[in-house]
Amino acid sequence: MRYIPLTGKDKEEMLKVIGASSVDGLFADIPSNAMLGRPLALPEPLAEQELLEYFEDLAGRNAPALNRNMFLGAGAYAHNVPVAVDQLLLRSEIFTAYTPYQPEISQGTLMAIFEFQTYTAALFGMDMANASMYDGPSALAEAVIMAKRITGRGQAAMSNLVHPHWRGVVKTYTQHLGMQLADFDCSAAGVAGQKDYEKALDAKSCALVLQYPNFLGHVEDLKAARAACDAAGALLIVAVAEPVALGLLEGPGKFGADIVVGEGRSFGGSLSYGGPALGMFATRDKYARQMPGRLVGKTKDADGRDGFVLTLATREQHIRREKATSNICSNQALCATAAAIHLSLLGKNGLREMAARNFSAARYLAEKVSSIKGYARAHKAPFFNEVAVKTPVAPVIINERLARDGIVGGYDLSKEYPSLGNSMLLCATETHTKDSIDRLAAILSEFAR
Repeated sequence: MRYIPLTGKDKEEMLKVIGASSVDGLFADIPSNAMLGRPLALPEPLAEQELLEYFEDLAGRNAPALNRNMFLGAGAYAHNVPVAVDQLLLRSEIFTAYTPYQPEISQGTLMAIFEFQTYTAALFGMDMANASMYDGPSALAEAVIMAKRITGRGQAAMSNLVHPHWRGVVKTYTQHLGMQLADFDCSAAGVAGQKDYEKALDAKSCALVLQYPNFLGHVEDLKAARAACDAAGALLIVAVAEPVALGLLEGPGKFGADIVVGEGRSFGGSLSYGGPALGMFATRDKYARQMPGRLVGKTKDADGRDGFVLTLATREQHIRREKATSNICSNQALCATAAAIHLSLLGKNGLREMAARNFSAARYLAEKVSSIKGYARAHKAPFFNEVAVKTPVAPVIINERLARDGIVGGYDLSKEYPSLGNSMLLCATETHTKDSIDRLAAILSEFAR
């Protein structure tokens, strides 16, 4: 989009047309006490070179995080992304950060979205996936609202081992929809169990919500969860914060999940100060018209050539607001394209190998740390690339020490799960070497008791 500045005469003519006496008059409805009342405190204009030096100086104050020194997962994971992803992403036919508003003339964008949908559905073991959501947490919120629409029930049971921030977003989304969210506590065992399901679900429940692997890194028993949902007439919603795990684990759809959502940043994305993220959303064929966002399909044109079309869009910008399933405005087209490219480069075997390297590194990490006096695994449940570890002192003290050596330590679990006491969630991915884990363990040993 080009930026064309207005002249004083341009503004005068525009104000005359709309019948306003001044630009300030356009904001008369804003209370005076809410107005700034002075110019923004911006520095004087700079020459291009001066501006570059200014921002280089700002950037130089950062302490760049190296993947091999990042042991903090908790929803955002350090992974190696092939350099080919960025290069292919720059191709003009698919390069866009935005949604195609004239979709059928954006064949490259539609093709990329179609590929992303295909990969998502295959990875999750589901019938179909949409064109992406903002991020994993908002996708989960949309899933819970969708379950309410489908079942006509207003209560959702959610494990407290779903990411705490994701649960917070769901509560924010649903707080004015007359919904009740019932968290059930599974932190003692580290996974949800049959008794938890039976206690949490009843005839008012629209859905059971689990994370897979859960926030503590453990693999939930989705088969048992499916049986409990069938008994209560509720939908099974599964959230996947680390989709790399599905290189080794069966997709939730194989266990009968009704809706599967995920955070796709691990594919083609980066940590990058926490964003941008990428929401993944998949469901069953029978729920297609209840799915938020948009769906791209593949067809043939009049000459028999393959073509891509915007097949379904149940959002309020396309249909009447009262008929819309969601008010999501755009999808994460560029991030979705990066994810599709990354997955295509990995291939089925590559993803499995990547997942295996994550598991192997995390297992070595768990064994190494558990062998230090004063440290121990908090649970015995099977895990993927994260492990909860009890620590001899408060995690904040350990993390401050690690930071002095340029290492980002684990997530302090004491705030959300006080019953676990001093404990932290550590993560290892394919980026971690034996040396990097040994280096972490050596510093942790300074606190051994």
